[in-house]
Amino acid sequence: MADRYEDTNKMSELISDDYRLLQVISRFGLSLGFGEKTINEVCREQQVDCNTFLAVVNFTKCGDKVLDNWTDRISVSSLTEYLRQAHSYFLEFQFPNIRRKLVEAIDCSEHNEVAFLILKFYDGYVAEVRKHMEHENAAVFAYVDELIAGEKTTHISIEMEILHQDPIEQKMTELKNIIIKYYNIQGDANLLNSALADIFVCEEDLRMHCEMEKKLFIPAVRILEEKVKEERSAADEEEDNADVLSEREKEIIVWVVKGLTNKEIADRLFISINTVTTHRRNIARKLDIHSSAGLTIYAIVNKLVDISDVKIGE
Repeated sequence: MADRYEDTNKMSELISDDYRLLQVISRFGLSLGFGEKTINEVCREQQVDCNTFLAVVNFTKCGDKVLDNWTDRISVSSLTEYLRQAHSYFLEFQFPNIRRKLVEAIDCSEHNEVAFLILKFYDGYVAEVRKHMEHENAAVFAYVDELIAGEKTTHISIEMEILHQDPIEQKMTELKNIIIKYYNIQGDANLLNSALADIFVCEEDLRMHCEMEKKLFIPAVRILEEKVKEERSAADEEEDNADVLSEREKEIIVWVVKGLTNKEIADRLFISINTVTTHRRNIARKLDIHSSAGLTIYAIVNKLVDISDVKIGE
Protein backbone atom coordinates (compact mmCIF):
# COMPACT_ATOMS: atom_id res chain seq x y z
CA MET A 1 0.00 0.00 0.00
CA ALA A 2 0.95 3.71 -0.19
CA ASP A 3 3.01 5.36 2.54
CA ARG A 4 -0.14 6.89 3.99
CA TYR A 5 -3.66 5.57 4.18
CA GLU A 6 -6.45 7.49 2.49
CA ASP A 7 -10.20 7.17 2.99
CA THR A 8 -10.40 5.45 -0.42
CA ASN A 9 -8.21 2.52 0.67
CA LYS A 10 -10.03 -0.73 1.40
CA MET A 11 -10.32 -1.43 5.11
CA SER A 12 -9.40 -5.11 4.67
CA GLU A 13 -6.16 -4.17 2.90
CA LEU A 14 -5.27 -1.82 5.73
CA ILE A 15 -5.39 -4.68 8.25
CA SER A 16 -3.40 -7.00 6.00
CA ASP A 17 -0.77 -4.27 5.61
CA ASP A 18 -0.22 -3.80 9.36
CA TYR A 19 -1.62 -6.23 11.94
CA ARG A 20 -1.22 -3.61 14.71
CA LEU A 21 -4.17 -1.76 13.24
CA LEU A 22 -6.47 -4.52 14.49
CA GLN A 23 -6.21 -2.91 17.92
CA VAL A 24 -6.98 0.52 16.43
CA ILE A 25 -10.09 -0.88 14.75
CA SER A 26 -11.19 -2.53 17.98
CA ARG A 27 -10.74 0.66 20.04
CA PHE A 28 -12.84 2.62 17.57
CA GLY A 29 -15.58 0.02 18.00
CA LEU A 30 -15.46 -1.10 14.35
CA SER A 31 -16.75 -4.58 13.57
CA LEU A 32 -14.94 -6.92 11.16
CA GLY A 33 -16.52 -8.26 7.98
CA PHE A 34 -15.61 -5.28 5.83
CA GLY A 35 -15.84 -6.99 2.46
CA GLU A 36 -14.56 -4.64 -0.26
CA LYS A 37 -15.63 -1.46 1.51
CA THR A 38 -13.35 1.54 1.75
CA ILE A 39 -12.23 3.16 5.00
CA ASN A 40 -14.64 6.02 4.37
CA GLU A 41 -17.57 3.67 3.74
CA VAL A 42 -16.89 1.62 6.89
CA CYS A 43 -16.46 4.70 9.08
CA ARG A 44 -19.62 6.30 7.72
CA GLU A 45 -21.70 3.14 8.17
CA GLN A 46 -20.41 2.49 11.70
CA GLN A 47 -20.54 6.18 12.73
CA VAL A 48 -16.84 6.70 13.36
CA ASP A 49 -15.16 10.00 12.53
CA CYS A 50 -13.11 9.17 9.45
CA ASN A 51 -10.52 11.93 9.86
CA THR A 52 -9.74 10.85 13.42
CA PHE A 53 -9.52 7.20 12.36
CA LEU A 54 -7.10 8.12 9.55
CA ALA A 55 -5.03 10.26 11.91
CA VAL A 56 -4.62 7.36 14.34
CA VAL A 57 -3.85 4.66 11.76
CA ASN A 58 -1.41 6.91 9.91
CA PHE A 59 0.29 7.92 13.15
CA THR A 60 0.57 4.23 14.05
CA LYS A 61 2.11 3.48 10.65
CA CYS A 62 4.19 6.60 9.96
CA GLY A 63 4.68 8.37 13.29
CA ASP A 64 5.37 12.11 13.38
CA LYS A 65 5.34 12.50 9.61
CA VAL A 66 1.53 12.77 9.54
CA LEU A 67 1.11 15.44 12.23
CA ASP A 68 0.83 18.39 9.84
CA ASN A 69 -1.84 16.60 7.84
CA TRP A 70 -4.24 15.55 10.56
CA THR A 71 -3.87 17.38 13.90
CA ASP A 72 -6.33 20.18 13.10
CA ARG A 73 -8.84 17.76 11.53
CA ILE A 74 -9.21 15.46 14.51
CA SER A 75 -12.48 15.08 16.38
CA VAL A 76 -11.35 15.49 19.98
CA SER A 77 -14.39 13.62 21.29
CA SER A 78 -13.66 10.68 19.00
CA LEU A 79 -9.97 10.58 19.93
CA THR A 80 -10.77 10.86 23.64
CA GLU A 81 -13.10 7.88 23.42
CA TYR A 82 -10.43 5.96 21.50
CA LEU A 83 -7.91 6.58 24.30
CA ARG A 84 -10.46 5.56 26.92
CA GLN A 85 -10.97 2.29 25.10
CA ALA A 86 -7.19 1.79 24.96
CA HIS A 87 -7.06 2.19 28.75
CA SER A 88 -9.81 -0.39 29.14
CA TYR A 89 -7.95 -2.80 26.85
CA PHE A 90 -4.72 -2.58 28.83
CA LEU A 91 -6.30 -2.73 32.28
CA GLU A 92 -9.10 -5.21 31.68
CA PHE A 93 -7.63 -7.53 29.05
CA GLN A 94 -3.94 -7.25 28.20
CA PHE A 95 -2.44 -6.97 31.68
CA PRO A 96 -4.61 -9.72 33.24
CA ASN A 97 -3.88 -11.98 30.25
CA ILE A 98 -0.11 -11.52 30.61
CA ARG A 99 -0.33 -12.18 34.34
CA ARG A 100 -2.20 -15.45 33.79
CA LYS A 101 0.49 -16.60 31.39
CA LEU A 102 3.25 -15.61 33.81
CA VAL A 103 1.63 -17.52 36.66
CA GLU A 104 1.34 -20.60 34.46
CA ALA A 105 4.87 -20.28 33.11
CA ILE A 106 6.99 -19.57 36.19
CA ASP A 107 7.40 -21.29 39.54
CA CYS A 108 5.95 -18.84 42.06
CA SER A 109 6.73 -20.94 45.11
CA GLU A 110 8.62 -19.45 48.01
CA HIS A 111 11.64 -21.53 47.00
CA ASN A 112 11.96 -19.69 43.69
CA GLU A 113 12.67 -16.14 44.76
CA VAL A 114 13.35 -14.82 41.25
CA ALA A 115 9.98 -16.04 39.97
CA PHE A 116 8.23 -14.62 43.02
CA LEU A 117 9.91 -11.25 42.58
CA ILE A 118 9.08 -11.17 38.85
CA LEU A 119 5.40 -11.54 39.63
CA LYS A 120 5.61 -8.99 42.44
CA PHE A 121 7.38 -6.57 40.09
CA TYR A 122 4.67 -7.11 37.47
CA ASP A 123 1.82 -6.54 39.94
CA GLY A 124 3.44 -3.35 41.21
CA TYR A 125 3.91 -2.13 37.66
CA VAL A 126 0.28 -2.80 36.71
CA ALA A 127 -0.91 -1.01 39.85
CA GLU A 128 1.16 2.03 38.85
CA VAL A 129 -0.19 2.02 35.30
CA ARG A 130 -3.75 1.63 36.58
CA LYS A 131 -3.32 4.64 38.85
CA HIS A 132 -1.92 6.68 35.95
CA MET A 133 -4.68 5.72 33.50
CA GLU A 134 -7.51 6.11 35.99
CA HIS A 135 -6.17 9.57 36.81
CA GLU A 136 -6.23 10.46 33.12
CA ASN A 137 -9.80 9.15 32.85
CA ALA A 138 -10.97 11.16 35.85
CA ALA A 139 -9.00 14.37 35.34
CA VAL A 140 -7.88 14.81 31.73
CA PHE A 141 -10.69 13.12 29.82
CA ALA A 142 -13.36 14.58 32.10
CA TYR A 143 -11.88 18.05 31.52
CA VAL A 144 -11.98 17.49 27.74
CA ASP A 145 -15.59 16.26 27.95
CA GLU A 146 -16.52 19.52 29.67
CA LEU A 147 -14.73 21.53 26.98
CA ILE A 148 -16.61 19.69 24.25
CA ALA A 149 -19.92 20.24 26.05
CA GLY A 150 -19.19 23.96 26.29
CA GLU A 151 -19.29 23.90 30.07
CA LYS A 152 -17.24 26.42 32.02
CA THR A 153 -14.47 24.49 33.68
CA THR A 154 -11.26 25.26 35.51
CA HIS A 155 -8.35 25.11 33.10
CA ILE A 156 -5.83 22.33 33.69
CA SER A 157 -2.44 21.72 32.16
CA ILE A 158 -2.99 18.47 30.33
CA GLU A 159 0.73 18.30 29.57
CA MET A 160 1.43 18.14 33.30
CA GLU A 161 -1.41 15.70 33.91
CA ILE A 162 -0.30 13.31 31.15
CA LEU A 163 3.46 13.80 31.26
CA HIS A 164 3.89 14.09 35.04
CA GLN A 165 5.88 10.84 35.16
CA ASP A 166 8.24 8.90 32.95
CA PRO A 167 6.58 7.02 30.10
CA ILE A 168 4.74 4.08 31.62
CA GLU A 169 6.06 1.64 29.03
CA GLN A 170 9.62 1.87 30.41
CA LYS A 171 8.96 -0.46 33.33
CA MET A 172 7.48 -3.03 30.95
CA THR A 173 10.84 -2.97 29.16
CA GLU A 174 12.59 -3.53 32.48
CA LEU A 175 10.38 -6.52 33.28
CA LYS A 176 11.08 -8.00 29.85
CA ASN A 177 14.83 -7.66 30.38
CA ILE A 178 14.67 -9.23 33.86
CA ILE A 179 12.94 -12.31 32.49
CA ILE A 180 15.32 -12.64 29.54
CA LYS A 181 18.51 -12.15 31.54
CA TYR A 182 17.82 -13.67 34.95
CA TYR A 183 15.04 -16.26 34.89
CA ASN A 184 16.27 -19.72 33.96
CA ILE A 185 13.33 -22.03 33.42
CA GLN A 186 13.68 -25.78 33.61
CA GLY A 187 11.75 -27.81 31.04
CA ASP A 188 9.24 -26.55 28.45
CA ALA A 189 9.61 -22.80 27.94
CA ASN A 190 6.72 -22.38 25.53
CA LEU A 191 4.40 -20.73 28.08
CA LEU A 192 7.05 -18.30 29.24
CA ASN A 193 8.06 -17.45 25.68
CA SER A 194 4.40 -16.83 24.84
CA ALA A 195 4.07 -14.51 27.85
CA LEU A 196 7.29 -12.77 26.86
CA ALA A 197 6.01 -12.30 23.31
CA ASP A 198 2.86 -10.68 24.73
CA ILE A 199 5.06 -8.39 26.82
CA PHE A 200 6.95 -7.30 23.70
CA VAL A 201 3.66 -6.53 21.93
CA CYS A 202 2.28 -4.71 24.99
CA GLU A 203 5.50 -2.71 25.32
CA GLU A 204 5.18 -1.44 21.74
CA ASP A 205 1.46 -0.79 22.16
CA LEU A 206 2.07 1.26 25.31
CA ARG A 207 4.83 3.24 23.62
CA MET A 208 2.53 4.10 20.74
CA HIS A 209 -0.27 4.97 23.15
CA CYS A 210 1.93 7.42 25.06
CA GLU A 211 3.24 8.98 21.83
CA MET A 212 -0.32 9.39 20.57
CA GLU A 213 -1.33 11.19 23.74
CA LYS A 214 1.64 13.55 23.51
CA LYS A 215 1.69 14.26 19.79
CA LEU A 216 -1.93 13.88 18.66
CA PHE A 217 -4.18 14.28 21.68
CA ILE A 218 -2.50 17.20 23.47
CA PRO A 219 -2.19 19.37 20.29
CA ALA A 220 -5.80 18.58 19.34
CA VAL A 221 -7.01 19.60 22.80
CA ARG A 222 -4.99 22.82 22.59
CA ILE A 223 -6.80 23.68 19.34
CA LEU A 224 -10.13 22.92 21.05
CA GLU A 225 -9.21 25.10 24.03
CA GLU A 226 -8.44 28.05 21.74
CA LYS A 227 -11.74 27.56 19.93
CA VAL A 228 -13.68 27.40 23.21
CA LYS A 229 -11.80 30.46 24.49
CA GLU A 230 -12.79 32.42 21.38
CA GLU A 231 -16.41 31.30 21.65
CA ARG A 232 -16.55 32.25 25.33
CA SER A 233 -14.99 35.64 24.63
CA ALA A 234 -17.60 36.27 21.97
CA ALA A 235 -20.37 35.12 24.32
CA ASP A 236 -19.03 37.30 27.15
CA GLU A 237 -18.84 40.27 24.80
CA GLU A 238 -22.38 39.65 23.68
CA GLU A 239 -23.49 39.35 27.30
CA ASP A 240 -21.66 42.56 28.17
CA ASN A 241 -23.47 44.30 25.32
CA ALA A 242 -26.86 42.89 26.24
CA ASP A 243 -27.70 46.02 28.22
CA VAL A 244 -26.07 48.47 25.80
CA LEU A 245 -28.36 50.44 23.54
CA SER A 246 -27.95 49.95 19.81
CA GLU A 247 -27.73 52.95 17.49
CA ARG A 248 -31.28 52.22 16.27
CA GLU A 249 -32.58 52.20 19.84
CA LYS A 250 -30.91 55.53 20.56
CA GLU A 251 -32.51 56.91 17.40
CA ILE A 252 -35.95 55.78 18.53
CA ILE A 253 -35.44 57.37 21.96
CA VAL A 254 -34.73 60.69 20.24
CA TRP A 255 -37.99 60.57 18.30
CA VAL A 256 -39.97 59.45 21.34
CA VAL A 257 -38.77 62.35 23.47
CA LYS A 258 -39.53 64.70 20.55
CA GLY A 259 -43.12 63.57 20.81
CA LEU A 260 -43.57 61.26 17.81
CA THR A 261 -45.99 58.36 17.99
CA ASN A 262 -44.99 54.79 17.21
CA LYS A 263 -46.58 55.08 13.75
CA GLU A 264 -44.78 58.34 13.02
CA ILE A 265 -41.48 56.83 14.10
CA ALA A 266 -42.15 53.79 11.91
CA ASP A 267 -42.90 55.97 8.90
CA ARG A 268 -39.84 58.14 9.46
CA LEU A 269 -37.48 55.19 9.86
CA PHE A 270 -39.18 53.02 7.18
CA ILE A 271 -39.84 50.17 9.58
CA SER A 272 -43.01 48.52 10.83
CA ILE A 273 -44.93 49.59 13.92
CA ASN A 274 -44.27 46.13 15.40
CA THR A 275 -40.54 46.74 15.01
CA VAL A 276 -40.83 50.07 16.79
CA THR A 277 -42.80 48.40 19.58
CA THR A 278 -40.13 45.71 19.94
CA HIS A 279 -37.38 48.32 20.11
CA ARG A 280 -39.25 50.28 22.76
CA ARG A 281 -39.78 47.13 24.80
CA ASN A 282 -36.03 46.38 24.62
CA ILE A 283 -35.22 49.98 25.56
CA ALA A 284 -37.46 49.74 28.61
CA ARG A 285 -35.82 46.46 29.64
CA LYS A 286 -32.27 47.71 29.19
CA LEU A 287 -32.77 51.06 30.91
CA ASP A 288 -35.53 50.03 33.33
CA ILE A 289 -37.35 53.19 32.20
CA HIS A 290 -41.00 52.86 31.23
CA SER A 291 -42.20 56.44 30.61
CA SER A 292 -41.57 59.10 28.00
CA ALA A 293 -40.64 61.53 30.75
CA GLY A 294 -38.03 59.10 32.04
CA LEU A 295 -36.67 58.62 28.54
CA THR A 296 -36.51 62.39 28.13
CA ILE A 297 -34.36 62.79 31.23
CA TYR A 298 -32.14 59.92 30.04
CA ALA A 299 -31.80 61.47 26.57
CA ILE A 300 -30.86 64.91 27.96
CA VAL A 301 -28.38 63.54 30.51
CA ASN A 302 -26.72 61.37 27.86
CA LYS A 303 -26.73 64.23 25.33
CA LEU A 304 -28.90 62.40 22.80
CA VAL A 305 -31.04 65.55 22.42
CA ASP A 306 -30.95 69.18 23.35
CA ILE A 307 -33.46 70.23 26.00
CA SER A 308 -35.03 72.70 23.59
CA ASP A 309 -36.01 69.84 21.23
CA VAL A 310 -37.88 67.67 23.69
CA LYS A 311 -41.53 67.34 24.52
CA ILE A 312 -42.25 65.91 27.93
CA GLY A 313 -45.35 63.76 28.19
CA GLU A 314 -46.57 60.23 29.02
